Amino acid sequence: MRKALKLVLLLLAIFVVVYGVFDFFLPARFAEAALGAERSAAGLQRKEANIPGFNVAYLEGGQGQPLLLLHGFGADKDNWTRVARYLTPHFHVYAIDLPGYGESTKPSPEQSRIGDQVVYVSQIAAALGLDHFNLGGNSMGGWIAGAYAAAHPEQVDSLWLLAPAGVSTAQDSDLVTIVKKGGHVPLIARTPEEYQELLDFVFVHRPYVPHALITVLAQHAAESYDFNQKVFAELVKDAPLEPQVKNLATPTLIVWGDHDRALHYSGAEILHRLLPNSQVVILPDMGHLPMLEAPAQVAADYIKFHDSLARH
Repeated sequence: MRKALKLVLLLLAIFVVVYGVFDFFLPARFAEAALGAERSAAGLQRKEANIPGFNVAYLEGGQGQPLLLLHGFGADKDNWTRVARYLTPHFHVYAIDLPGYGESTKPSPEQSRIGDQVVYVSQIAAALGLDHFNLGGNSMGGWIAGAYAAAHPEQVDSLWLLAPAGVSTAQDSDLVTIVKKGGHVPLIARTPEEYQELLDFVFVHRPYVPHALITVLAQHAAESYDFNQKVFAELVKDAPLEPQVKNLATPTLIVWGDHDRALHYSGAEILHRLLPNSQVVILPDMGHLPMLEAPAQVAADYIKFHDSLARH
């Protein structure tokens, strides 16, 4: 019995050492393996599609009605991987890298505004063969999703807006206050330290992410620093979401964390009043990225919402 216990402890120690070596000294390889494992657990595969002027990377998997997911500013398709684990048994999930982000081709910052992304998403949907689909988005992705549904209501069966940007009449968030004062935008990082501050800004309870993956993501953020600065400057001048979605009949679930420092959750009630077939879920003690902070709960809320549409 003692020999067996010693063997288990020895194997555990070896695993910890190997894990630590890969995590700290081979971050790119470890990050790739970690992402691959999470995608596999979610039933997702990495694929690529071509639209005019751009190569687009995306994740696909699952069964059921199509659900197209749009990430936020400075993020990428893997922001949806953890919540997709609970969605792929119910939906055929597509999580894309919007042009300018992740592994997709970058346009110029001046061609990265919300209207431009709506055109790109339309082209991507066509390339994926999607005529009708459910559409979800977080932050900037929610802004794009709302604008897309307003421009193409015949295509979007339901909307899932998670802390969407673009609600100009909401109360000022910490981010808005900082921007108005001309301070450093906390969503844009150029050093590992700033990237850690970014994570603290968007989360209340930071989910576990391997050190290697944070290292790689921080490197990508630094490489995109100039591009992100210019795109952010364009976005703050963009058309607000309210007039675009006013009286839009698309069934919509609006999700917001009540501790979101990037975008104030008062935007949820504003959108609820504008969208006649909308529901609101305010998540207590939650930050800006609920699909990463509480993936099981967020997925369950959306599945319940979507199932209720089928019963009506």
